[in-house]
Amino acid sequence: MMFPSRAPAPLYYTPGEGWSYEPVGGEGAWKQTRAKDQLDVAQAAFDKKAYGLALKAARRVVRVWPLSDYAAQAQYLVARCYEADGNDERAFKEYQKTLEKHPKIPNYGEILQPEYAIAERYLHGKWFRLWGHVPFFPSMDRTADMYAKIVKAGPYSDVGAQSQLNIGTAREKQSNYPLAVKAYETAADRYNDRPKIGSEALYREAHAYQKQAQTAEYDQTTAGQAISTFTEFMARYPDDTRTSEAQKVIGALRSEQARGNFQTAKFYEKYRRWKGALVYYNEVLLQDPGSTYAAEARRRIDVLNQRVQVAKK
Repeated sequence: MMFPSRAPAPLYYTPGEGWSYEPVGGEGAWKQTRAKDQLDVAQAAFDKKAYGLALKAARRVVRVWPLSDYAAQAQYLVARCYEADGNDERAFKEYQKTLEKHPKIPNYGEILQPEYAIAERYLHGKWFRLWGHVPFFPSMDRTADMYAKIVKAGPYSDVGAQSQLNIGTAREKQSNYPLAVKAYETAADRYNDRPKIGSEALYREAHAYQKQAQTAEYDQTTAGQAISTFTEFMARYPDDTRTSEAQKVIGALRSEQARGNFQTAKFYEKYRRWKGALVYYNEVLLQDPGSTYAAEARRRIDVLNQRVQVAKK
C-alpha cells in the first residue's frame, strides 16, 4: 500500500464527449486523424450494434470536423445511435439538429421518417423522461410540438401532411378542441389538392367542433360551426363514404342546437326576461321542429305570450 503500482483505468472522460469505457491496451484506438476515417469507425461500430462506441466516434466527427463533408452524416448517425439505444426524445432532437444544421444533406427526406416514427410512439402513450432518464408522463403538448417540427421541416412531404393531422389528434387527446380545429383547418387548407388528406382533415375538423359543442351549456355557436363544416365536407367530397354519417351527425347537432337554445330560453325565463326567452324558444322550433325540445318550447311560448300580454295591460 505504501508503494502502489500504476493501475489501469478503463473509464475516460473527454470534454464534449463525456465518460467512455476503453479496454486496457486499447485506449484511444478508436480515434482517427481524418474525418472520413473517424466516420468509418462510427459506422462500423453501429453496424455491429456497438452503439456506445458508434456514438462517441460520430460525435467526435461533429466536434473536431464540424465543417467537413462528413459532419452531416456523422450528426445523422448520432441520432440513430440514440434511437437504437431507446432514447427517443434525445434522438428526435439530434435528428432535428441534422436537418437544421445540414439542410442540403442528401437523405433529408429520409430523416423525416424516423422523426415521424418517434412522434407516433409518443402519440400512442409513450412517456417522456424527466432529466432524460426518469419516466415521467405522456405529454400531448410535447408530442404536438414534435409533429409541428416535422411539418416545418417537410410541409409537403407525406409525413408532413400526416403530421399536421396528428397535431389535431394530439390536441383532441387533451380535449383541447379549439386547437384541434385549428390544426385540422390548416391541414384542410394546405392540402386541399390532396383529396385523401383534405377530406380527412375537413371531416376531423367538423367532428372536433361537434365534440366542443357537446361540452357547451349555453354557447351553441360551435354546433353551428360543426354543421357548416360537415355541410362543406359533403359539398366538396360528395362521393366520400362518410357523407351519410355526416348527415346523421348534422341531425344530431341540430338537436344539440335546440337543446342549447332551450337551456338559454329557460335561463331568460328564470329571470323573468320574457321577450328574450321567446326569442330562444322560437329558435328551438326553427332548428329542430320535431324534437321533444320543440314540443316543450311551443308550450312555453304560449305561456309566455300570455304573460307578455298581461304585462302590457
